[in-house]
Amino acid sequence: MAFIFKNLSLSSSVFFYAIPLLLSYLFMVSHSQYLTNPTPFSSINATTSNVSAGGQWVLLHKSIGVSAMHMQLLKNDKVILFDRTDMGPSNFSFPSGTGCRKYNDTHHRNRTITDCTAHSLQYDIISGNIRPLYVSSDTWCSSGALDPNGTLIQTGGYGSGIRKIRTVAPCDDGKCEWTELPVNLADGRWYASTQILPDGRVIVVGGRRAFSYEFYPKTDDVSSKRYYLSFLAETTDPYEENNLYPFLHLLPDGSLFIFANNRSILLDYKQNRVVKELPVIPDGIKRTYPSTGSSVLLPLKMKGSLDGSDKPEAEVLICGGSPPGAFNMSNLNRVFVSASNSCGRIKLTDPNPKWVMEEMPMPRVMSDMLLLPTGDVIILNGASNGTAGWEDAANPVFNPVLYKTYEPDPNLRFVVLNPSSTPRMYHSSALLLPDGRILVGGSNPHEVYNFTARPFPTDLSLEAYQPPYLGPLLAALRPSILTIEARDGIVSYGQMFSVTFMLSVYRADPGISVVLITPSFTTHSFSMNQRMVVLDVARLENLSALAYKIAAYGPPKTTVAPPGYYMLFLVHAGTPSHAVWVKVQ
Repeated sequence: MAFIFKNLSLSSSVFFYAIPLLLSYLFMVSHSQYLTNPTPFSSINATTSNVSAGGQWVLLHKSIGVSAMHMQLLKNDKVILFDRTDMGPSNFSFPSGTGCRKYNDTHHRNRTITDCTAHSLQYDIISGNIRPLYVSSDTWCSSGALDPNGTLIQTGGYGSGIRKIRTVAPCDDGKCEWTELPVNLADGRWYASTQILPDGRVIVVGGRRAFSYEFYPKTDDVSSKRYYLSFLAETTDPYEENNLYPFLHLLPDGSLFIFANNRSILLDYKQNRVVKELPVIPDGIKRTYPSTGSSVLLPLKMKGSLDGSDKPEAEVLICGGSPPGAFNMSNLNRVFVSASNSCGRIKLTDPNPKWVMEEMPMPRVMSDMLLLPTGDVIILNGASNGTAGWEDAANPVFNPVLYKTYEPDPNLRFVVLNPSSTPRMYHSSALLLPDGRILVGGSNPHEVYNFTARPFPTDLSLEAYQPPYLGPLLAALRPSILTIEARDGIVSYGQMFSVTFMLSVYRADPGISVVLITPSFTTHSFSMNQRMVVLDVARLENLSALAYKIAAYGPPKTTVAPPGYYMLFLVHAGTPSHAVWVKVQ
């Protein structure tokens, strides 16, 4: 059916999703102690009587053939997944005589290896179909971002790929492939992070022994330079490092929040100047790779004014990580100390920002943190002991945790959800899909694919977690978008646009919110470029018994929402619609 409907217009394609939902609606109407071997958290109780209580896990593919080390959702409802090219053959072979590469296996006496298997895939989230993609240079532990046209700009890696820039454009003809650009990065970018900027450029920050940042595209002498950032050198721990894959968040004032190890700064990247050094996060926990925690910029909420207020509060939440020395203990001594159960939340728009500490129900390392359309944060994957790295962790955490962003009582913010049955350890990833599900894959804590290793063999499965808001008991509260009234499907800065939708049961108290969420690039427990903007609502009209129209204002400026493609959700009574893709410019 996806093939039949592929050429429909935006508004028509929305009916493809809306009709079954409408029929369903009508039917409904009629810091912890650091112990060496704590109890695993696989047995935490969560209500399983219905999906609305704790969510539900669904296996999509037992094996996709490639370990999902990196993931990027594109605007055509395709996901690009890839691992690395120097780890030996995957479980997905190209047709005979195609897609072969030769590389020097430096891990095993410099043998020359011929590999005719795929190390990248395109996954269609509607049909479930998988298509192999050929990637030339090594993408191991790399980074990425979408440009304003929705093309994946993918940077760095290892060995042959450490300075490479690659792209994948979204297309529906089944012919899009990786393109490796002739221009290189100025510095080696292995374990670097990226962030889309207000002008559509991408900033690439850090990497192993790369204490600098640079920009893409490489259009002139200025953009071809690298800029030294002493903060990255200062946050490097001897041997352990603990400052790789730094957390990056673009703030509404245009400055860049950079967090590495346990410290953070605000950077004016235009002037190559540190604007502010923020307080060290309390408790001494290391938060970035390999003591891998995770970080999100909490939803940017407009003030509710009809003039498009441009000063939303900006808060960052960082959770999990490991204590000092944890990587040495696990990597050298095979002793897996307890991860941290602490989170730090900081309001960066305050005159004197300070960390406020909270505690998760369990310790976590290598967990993914994703923004949900409701504004809450889901924390999933990872382990309770050890650090990131090959075979450097133990005791997988099977239960996701919901962080209720707007709950005023900190003691009630964390909710333990239903567990998965699949360990998602090192090199696993997750991302939000337009239908509100969470796509989860990966877990290969080994140097190569190893399907007999115990206790954690390489896992090539792909599954989806359905959060509680997708439970059948909430179907009558779920909006179904019919049309977007915006010229050419474009949401313009500060301009009003309208959304027509169906809703069976309307609750005026919570009302309807209009939110934009970026499709993020996820790897190593950090979803780069992740962003949610809650728009100003101008008015809501009741058109008929089940039909409504809501008018909202586009984001006020590019520092609040950089140009590009977003998933637009309507959220009613804690229940999100299926998203529609819109372009913000």
